[in-house]
Amino acid sequence: MMSAIPETMKGVCLTGFGGFDKLEYREDIKVPTPKKGEVLIKIGAAAVNNTDINTRIGWYSKNVKSQTNDGGEKGFKDVDEDGSWLGQTLVFPRIQGADACGTIVAVGEGVSRDRIGERVLVQSVQPSYAGDNAFDCITWGSECDGGFAEYATALDSETFAVTSGLTDGELATFPCSYGTANNLIWRTGINKGDVCLITGASGGVGSALVQLAKIKGAKVIGVCDPGQEDRVRGYGADDIILRGENYEEKLGAMSVDVVLDVVAGSQWPQLMKIMKKGGRYGVCGAIGGPLVEFDIRDCYLKDLTLCGTTFQSKESFKELIDYIEKGLIQPVVAEEFPLKDIVKAQEAFLSKKLVGKFVLNIAED
Repeated sequence: MMSAIPETMKGVCLTGFGGFDKLEYREDIKVPTPKKGEVLIKIGAAAVNNTDINTRIGWYSKNVKSQTNDGGEKGFKDVDEDGSWLGQTLVFPRIQGADACGTIVAVGEGVSRDRIGERVLVQSVQPSYAGDNAFDCITWGSECDGGFAEYATALDSETFAVTSGLTDGELATFPCSYGTANNLIWRTGINKGDVCLITGASGGVGSALVQLAKIKGAKVIGVCDPGQEDRVRGYGADDIILRGENYEEKLGAMSVDVVLDVVAGSQWPQLMKIMKKGGRYGVCGAIGGPLVEFDIRDCYLKDLTLCGTTFQSKESFKELIDYIEKGLIQPVVAEEFPLKDIVKAQEAFLSKKLVGKFVLNIAED
């Protein structure tokens, strides 16, 4: 039997753009009531993501030119209303948390009560349902409250049951990173036999890309820091390039079918050099810096296809759930923290000293 739903809960509120001081841990937040078409989820665990930190520090503002870590502790100056990833005004206070696993404990109007008791994952990036453009979307934990609290509401249509022996903390590592990664796999059309280079291969999205590209039958070359080679090979990478090494010297010009990039930064021009004619480049992050030098001739003379991805299709997310239930992908948990230690978790995330995701155990807070 489910316990009674309390009136108030513990959670973390983001009070504005800035440093760690903008994360306010509270124990008196009102438990939300599910509206029409929504479910109420008792959160078991949530994971720390780059998107949560980027939103906190205002990195998405066009005034910011450097990488996330430059403002990770104190935020950035001159962040204005375009500090959210949509370039729109963000409403504060906001409960962040794009990644979470929990159990449905109540439903709103129009949602079957049969869903109560389901263990679920919420799709992090969701259709906005506000326009005709298929790529219009919002992020759970940005344009609406997310999983950094004991309870959260989510749209019934964006909440997916999952049957797995993994813990809530392990399952919480999947929606944002693996959802982003699998959608990038879809967008770039990874095929069996493709030679695929993946930057940032030891991180949350990078390690997901390695596993998912291998499921598709690609030959994977992972880029990582020294000391992380064995770990990245363990995800399935066939070959390793160390960060800072010259891609063209190591692989040769026009040697790669697909590049999956989460880094961008100063080495970006080399990626264009190693791609074969007709190659595909996909990007879903810029942790190495958002501004790159781009010789457009590399693109049109080699008939390259370049694509970015934020929006996540339901089809790719349902495929992800199927992979989880079949045990084809494995969670990569670096360390776990109680919710009240969210600053310590984000500090650990920004340090880049550990491999994998940082999880907040909300049920045990």
